Amino acid sequence: MKRPLILTLLVTFFSLSLLAQNKPLKPLETAKIKTPNVLCEECKKRLTTYLDRYDGIQNTVINFRKGEVTVKYWTDRINIEEIKAAIANAGYDADDIPAEEGAYKRLPKTCKKAEDGGGHPKPKVQPVVPEAASAE
Repeated sequence: MKRPLILTLLVTFFSLSLLAQNKPLKPLETAKIKTPNVLCEECKKRLTTYLDRYDGIQNTVINFRKGEVTVKYWTDRINIEEIKAAIANAGYDADDIPAEEGAYKRLPKTCKKAEDGGGHPKPKVQPVVPEAASAE
């Protein structure tokens, strides 16, 4: 009689310990990051390749015409500040974080800003229409 009781207790103990180890997955988040100097297909390829190295980044969509990056990431592996720092370390501005100077210098001339002698045009500034004039 003792063997079935001991066996039952062992099986119960192991099954409970396995259930206790399951951690709930933290949610997948999506963030949009302004990248004003990612303005061509070459920049898009370079940044996509760079961000694919990071654990926790599920998906990256780069819209170089709008100058923004949409990133899906696991919050338990990486956070938004680390992603912005990674973009800056690749040589591109990310929201309020400027590009890392050494990485920016290593970018090809076509991927640099116009004021630095690069091929990227200056961003177009939308004309401001006064409210009084538009109401008439």
